[in-house]
Formats: sequence, structure tokens, C-alpha cells
Amino acid sequence: MKAKLLLHSCCGPCVINVIKKLAENYQVTVYYFNPNIHPRLEYLRRRDEVARHLAKIGSQFIEGSYDTAQWFELTRGLEKEPERGKRCDLCFEFRLTETIKYAKENNFAFWATSLSISPHKNYQSISQIGQRLSKEYGLEFVDHDWKKQDGYKQACQLAKEEGFYRQNYCGCVYSKRLL
Repeated sequence: MKAKLLLHSCCGPCVINVIKKLAENYQVTVYYFNPNIHPRLEYLRRRDEVARHLAKIGSQFIEGSYDTAQWFELTRGLEKEPERGKRCDLCFEFRLTETIKYAKENNFAFWATSLSISPHKNYQSISQIGQRLSKEYGLEFVDHDWKKQDGYKQACQLAKEEGFYRQNYCGCVYSKRLL
């Protein structure tokens, strides 16, 4: 029997290739915790894409809370930060902390995130946060830069084949403003 792994995901295009690779060694459950995504219709569209794909492949989907007030409070004063700046690091920290808390409370042996598949995300930051949280909570972080070895390219191709909705911003209102 495969070990249970909780995978944080933000959208279908980011999760499709990651879950395919992780499922070779783990029983994967996807945790969708993204109160950073705005507007709500964008959040729902991304959520529904992930849930639809997971139902198709027979993987479990769990939706975390959509507490946008907490996210806005966390990022207050960082509205003008550039992409990959302090606001992004706080956002990663917030979402990954909630993911590992859920994993710990629900007896997952491992946890991971699909965030590092994006070429727009700082892998080093995500890795450092994940490693630190793993030590703090005592759960092993499956730390991988998923965009390497054509991972991002493969994910784009799989998403195209599946007809996934492809967003053009990370999800937060501040990144959308920069378009």
C-alpha cells in the first residue's frame, strides 16, 4: 500500500503533471487552499478544474477555507511588491502552513505542493518554507522543482490535451494589476 500524501494545488494546469508523477509512489489527495485567488469567480473556476480532473482520475479532492479577509490582512502594506517579492513569500507561507496543518491533523505521512512547477514562482523560497515547516510539524516534505526536466512544458501539453482553463496571472488581485 502506498503512503498517503497531501498535495497543495492552486489550479489544474499546475497539478496535472505533478499528481501524475507523485501517484507513481504515493496515494495522493489534493488540498485546494487558495484564499489569495481573486475574484471569487476566478477562484471557483480554478477549483472546479482541479476537482473535475481529480474525479476523472479517481483522486480525492479537499477544499480548504476561502478566508480572503485573513489573506488581505496578511498582505496589507505589500500591495506594491513585485511578483516573487515579500508578498509572494508570505502567501506561500500562509498556504503551505495551512496545508501541513491539515496533513498533520489527518494522518498524512507526506506532503507537497505544485507551486514550484510555475516558472513565475521562486522555487528556493517554496523549498525553504516547506523544509522549515516539515521540521516544525514533523512531516516529510516531498521537495521537488517540478518545472525541471521539462515538467512545466509537459504540464502545459497535458493541460492543453485536457482542455483546461489557463489563467494569465497567479491569482491575487495585485498580480492581476501588473498585467
